[in-house]
Amino acid sequence: MNDLPPPISSEIPDWTREKPTQFWDPGRKLLRAIRRYQYWKQRPGVVGSLLCKMLVLRHRFWSVVTGADIPLNCQIGGGLLIPHPNGIVIHPGAIRDAHGAPEISGHVDIGAGAKLLGAIKIGAHARIGANAVITRDVEGEMTAVGNQAAEFTVQRLDVTARAIGTP
Repeated sequence: MNDLPPPISSEIPDWTREKPTQFWDPGRKLLRAIRRYQYWKQRPGVVGSLLCKMLVLRHRFWSVVTGADIPLNCQIGGGLLIPHPNGIVIHPGAIRDAHGAPEISGHVDIGAGAKLLGAIKIGAHARIGANAVITRDVEGEMTAVGNQAAEFTVQRLDVTARAIGTP
């Protein structure tokens, strides 16, 4: 029997990846501040305005703690994972059809200090290594590492449990 979990979708956001898992989880709390600011910014009224001001302060706090520069108006797809956000800078125009800014597909993991430069496309399920400098497109399910950003195929392993002594 094949009891493998269903494949992870790059089109349907996996919001559980962004949920803080412990008290001190700076990367995820920075994303939470951005998401909540964007939610309340769209709501009219005094309550939305006051909450936005509080969330700007929270965003600034987590930006200083993490050392990341992710603007409040940046349109990021759901399910972004930045486990070590130190030194990550995301252009405010890093959305689809942005001129001169990277286009990042769904379910992409970006390592600490990675630099995505120019009008490049990062495919679904791609992984960008820590301190990598990416100056060209990275196809889906690829891993890019190093200063020249050499690409390596990510292989999905079929892991099955077998009893000891069975072939």
